[in-house]
Amino acid sequence: MMGAIEQETIWTQKYSEYINQYNARPARIVYQRDRARVIHSASFRRLQSKTQIFGLNESDFFRTRLTHSMEVAQIGSGIVEQLITDGEDKAYVEWLPSFYLIEAICLAHDLGHPPFGHGGEVALNYMMRHHGGFEGNAQTLRILSKLGEYTPDNGIDLSRRATLGVLKYPAIYDEVINHNPTYLQQLVEPEVSDFKVWNMQAWSPPKSIYQEERPIFDWVLDAFSEQDRMQFTELELGLTPKHAKTCHKAFDTTIMELADDIAYGIHDLEDAVAMKMVTRDLWQAEVMDNPLFKTYGLWDDVMTERLFSGSSKSRKHAVSKMVGLMVEHVFVAENRLFSHPLLHYQACLPEAQAVVLDLLKKFVFKNVISIPEVKGMEYKGQLIVMELFKALDANADRLLPSNTLKKVQKAESERERKRVICDYIAGMTNTYASRLYEKFFMPKSGSIFDRL
Repeated sequence: MMGAIEQETIWTQKYSEYINQYNARPARIVYQRDRARVIHSASFRRLQSKTQIFGLNESDFFRTRLTHSMEVAQIGSGIVEQLITDGEDKAYVEWLPSFYLIEAICLAHDLGHPPFGHGGEVALNYMMRHHGGFEGNAQTLRILSKLGEYTPDNGIDLSRRATLGVLKYPAIYDEVINHNPTYLQQLVEPEVSDFKVWNMQAWSPPKSIYQEERPIFDWVLDAFSEQDRMQFTELELGLTPKHAKTCHKAFDTTIMELADDIAYGIHDLEDAVAMKMVTRDLWQAEVMDNPLFKTYGLWDDVMTERLFSGSSKSRKHAVSKMVGLMVEHVFVAENRLFSHPLLHYQACLPEAQAVVLDLLKKFVFKNVISIPEVKGMEYKGQLIVMELFKALDANADRLLPSNTLKKVQKAESERERKRVICDYIAGMTNTYASRLYEKFFMPKSGSIFDRL
């Protein structure tokens, strides 16, 4: 394997430098600027008004996409520190991301999420079903490579390695759906004219990136051998009529995903407990008394006492302890299918921690995310997104702000035109989308002085 120092300039290169044949800067400066560009981007700031689980008007205590991303970055840094501590004399250490780099990746991982969470994502995918689809992770790459404000044509323009780290699903949307006959059949069925009777589940998008971002996708993977590229983009085809799935992730991505899962399974649990959406009895029955938890038993009843004591300090102590029990046991495994270290090394949890974290994620999903009260708000958000798309598409010259209208007018195809409208809506916060909906459709709302 080639050493990290020998390959440094490959991974610190930005796409704009590749196009213009500029030399890359030293890694320390590049990764620090990657992080700075994410933090100071408009897309990052908008995460403060995008849903994590609960509605923004529920309380100022609960997490948004912004606070979630910050927590993922903190946990990601903790994982890197843990692997450095455990990695004395181990070959993977020289390939660990710097703290600047892993924080840039973690802070950027949710930039593409639309208003109203997964509901908004599915709604936009339905509206874009004939024009390349919509998917939150794909939109993240689009922001990094095209929409961000730091360059005229190349978006936020992160380094190659940071872009690889954010690239969770190395597959093209158009190619993935070709492996799902059921989904393809839906594309030719008559359009649903009334969104209120629309089947939400049928239009969940495949985890992928857009065809429009193939050039930067190819640029990122160009640093690997042909064999590694072929293996990395391999798809797993399911036996049931579901979307094909990618099989592999890069080293930095595995660290970011562990941090994301820990934040989702534990920090979001804290919000649910604080909001009294889950009771102590439910926790006892579905977690503590679960046969899987009894097998691995990472903590005892003292954790339950602290979590449900009613004291915010005790609850925070319990949550911090849970996070620590995960982070402190992360290790690096080797995937011998790959020759390059950034694909060969993988951050993993031991079986006990992995099983318990999965149990926590399922507990939150079942008892918080999937309950009718939350799904009802998601449904309302979907209707807002679809009605806005329909109105803006039909009345672009009257309803779109001037800078977005110029992009629509320059579009060379219907697909490109639809993508501009999709980008505009995807960039909205929950609050902005709701206000715009009220301005267009509520007779007593809106003013000529409202800024679009």
